[in-house]
Amino acid sequence: MIARAVQFLLARDSIDGPVNLAAPQPLPQRAFMAALRAAWDTCVGLPATRWMIEIGAFFLRTETELVLKSRRVVPGRLLDAGFTFDFPQWPAAAGDLMARWRQLHQ
Repeated sequence: MIARAVQFLLARDSIDGPVNLAAPQPLPQRAFMAALRAAWDTCVGLPATRWMIEIGAFFLRTETELVLKSRRVVPGRLLDAGFTFDFPQWPAAAGDLMARWRQLHQ
């Protein structure tokens, strides 16, 4: 999606400045992971607690704030310019992602 969105933006001189490259339908992490588990055909998912995220952030040399604080970002300028997403809803995108992964790893 990102490569196609970048090509879309480069082809339009009328769009300048920052543009959010984000999914058109943001959703909470819990719903995101539930859809990913459903696409993977598994119902088990271990929760990531704050202390786990803090350990991971330490090793990645990043801030936990980037993971723990919510940001509702939508690609308004991209959509207004006429960009269309192949999968505007995450469950369908997750299904396609898992199908491609399985195909590559058979």
